[in-house]
Amino acid sequence: MHYSTLISFGLLLKLSTASYVLEDDYTSNAFFSFFTFFTAADPTNGYVHYVDQGTAQNTGLLSIVNNQVHIGVDSNNVATGSGRNSVRITSNKSYNHGLFILDLAHMPGGVCWLVGPDWPNQGEIDIIEGVNDQTNNAMTLHTSDGCTIVDSNAFTGTLATSNCYINAPGQATNAGCDIQSQDSRSYGAGFNAIGGGVIATEWTSDVINIWFFPRGTTPADISNGVPNPATWGAPVAQFDGSCDIDSHFQNQQIVFDTTFCGDWAGAVWSSSAKCAALAPTCQSYVQNNPGAFADMYWLINSLKVYQSTGASNAATAVHQLLASSKNETLPLSSEPLAMGGSVPVSKRRRVGRK
Repeated sequence: MHYSTLISFGLLLKLSTASYVLEDDYTSNAFFSFFTFFTAADPTNGYVHYVDQGTAQNTGLLSIVNNQVHIGVDSNNVATGSGRNSVRITSNKSYNHGLFILDLAHMPGGVCWLVGPDWPNQGEIDIIEGVNDQTNNAMTLHTSDGCTIVDSNAFTGTLATSNCYINAPGQATNAGCDIQSQDSRSYGAGFNAIGGGVIATEWTSDVINIWFFPRGTTPADISNGVPNPATWGAPVAQFDGSCDIDSHFQNQQIVFDTTFCGDWAGAVWSSSAKCAALAPTCQSYVQNNPGAFADMYWLINSLKVYQSTGASNAATAVHQLLASSKNETLPLSSEPLAMGGSVPVSKRRRVGRK
């Protein structure tokens, strides 16, 4: 477990002079116009049928009420064909660096991420990731070869795997570099029970940081639209180490999806006593129990993307301090990021491109 005992709050303030300005605000009744609906076969081999916008709206999978965006799955019908009807959307705009702030009131189990068009060479950042009856959020990077992270005292989560390469030796296929939250409110039922919270991801040339603020603890600067990561304390996850961020994460698009079973969740279904007691296989359960998925929906309060004005930001300041304390050489690079997600009775260690 990692605790933020390395650097004092006052020192962090002195080192960080960055400010962020709003670039894109997805919080509007036009939310879906900023996204493309994915309708091809699930790249992770899930038991899911992604539908187009018209079908999703006509069947009640999508709605916007009082600026809250609802994205759900079919919870009324026994599934047929390729799987249970669901939605997967990808932002029309791509990003290279930024501060991504997502305010969620409810998650389906979790699937929000950023991914580059040339996967895995342009990387993937899973911000919310999980499977079956998992209780704590997992945050993961997936890359081409040559990117590993270190187990430092700069974040509060627990490092599970350190090699971000999808085919890293000694790790499960596409496990990536994974940091687990220690807060059971960060994912699934625990998250929804408190009315959700805010997840902030800062991506720079030097490091990728992820913070989680349970409902009622959101910093005032975020609420006021002037986010300042320098004042937020240690992140839950910090991806920093032997990795040229800019060469591994480029042209990232924001993705929301909910899938079922597939390469990861389907493979580990029987290893969960709770899941195995419900049905012999993941697909059998998902197919025949539509009512079980009434709670599988996203409820988005806001999604905003900020860009740095150019000054040294908190992530860079912490990175520089850590490197100097360990007599390390700082990598010099210029540009890009990516992000990631999770899934309800689904998600998986992807074998193919997400």
